[in-house]
Amino acid sequence: MVSHARWKLARDEKAAQGIAEDPEVERRREEISLAFDLGQAVYDRRAALGLSQTELARRAGMTQPQVSKLELGGTVPTVPLLARLARAMEAMFRMELFDSSIRVTFTDLDGNTPEESGAAPPSTEPVSAAEAETEADTGTERTAATG
Repeated sequence: MVSHARWKLARDEKAAQGIAEDPEVERRREEISLAFDLGQAVYDRRAALGLSQTELARRAGMTQPQVSKLELGGTVPTVPLLARLARAMEAMFRMELFDSSIRVTFTDLDGNTPEESGAAPPSTEPVSAAEAETEADTGTERTAATG
């Protein structure tokens, strides 16, 4: 199996040689990137609020595995689902499109993230040991902007 770094290097070498990428491959790459960015935005807001995946799922009318898949970039959520997530996280959802870049964020209703406003995250119900283990297993670090 080819590592991601070698695959990217091969793609960059083809681009340097003037070999264009198939438009369908490029479209799919952008879709995958958007899924990761949306998932990272959900994860960032949930973590800033101190919510477990289970609690967010309950608030948004989803299951914990659905939240996990979303946060890991395994699916591109629909607009109605993004609206439910925003309400569940008491936030505004913003998507900024410029050139070939997309930036997605969930912010406090006053436009700030919890870190910017200095507000303490809302208290949540205690998390069981099984839920805490699930939370630890699903955490990954990604950047929330593409481009």
